[in-house]
Amino acid sequence: MATVDKAASLPITLLLVGALALGTATPALATPPGIPGTATAHSELAALPVAAEGSMAGYSREKFPHWSAVSGACNTRETVLKRDGANVVTDSSCAATSGRWSSPYDGATWSAASDVDIDHVVPLAEAWRSGASSWTTAKREQFANDLAGPQLIAVTDNVNQAKGDQDPAAWKPPSTSYWCTYAKMWVRTKYRWGLKLNSTEKTALQSMLGRC
Repeated sequence: MATVDKAASLPITLLLVGALALGTATPALATPPGIPGTATAHSELAALPVAAEGSMAGYSREKFPHWSAVSGACNTRETVLKRDGANVVTDSSCAATSGRWSSPYDGATWSAASDVDIDHVVPLAEAWRSGASSWTTAKREQFANDLAGPQLIAVTDNVNQAKGDQDPAAWKPPSTSYWCTYAKMWVRTKYRWGLKLNSTEKTALQSMLGRC
């Protein structure tokens, strides 16, 4: 108890410096590239075609090859882990051996890469239902490994698993403060890739963007 009381009496700046020195400071939330501004997200959402979702007939994750090689021994998953983490150390095979990751979906922080999933913001099955079923395998591979837009993000593994292939009408990040950003990423991804959305999905996205 004495240790807690002593720490509590220290200036917050000293506590932060100490945490940084020990490498225990919470890393910044992951921020993928290409997240649009609010006005742009509204415009892109309005431009997306609205239609009933297509069939899941013929779908399999193998039709969206991932994780592809990026540089040397590093594949897409390992690249995003390093991009979205703090103080990430990798071995000769590019696997993360240490680091810290803060998941924006739920605010949890992790120090083991095995606790972190790389989420496809627009799930592969959702993309299939929204137009990707007609793409070539090469294009689906590009989508599944898209590092140029806000389609890939490091998040808590069981939160990602709870999301599954659901769209924002059925699933939203547990952290309501992230709904605005999540909607922007979803809209930008569908807009960049020319995917459609259904009416309930659009309503949910409009509501989420209303929080921005």
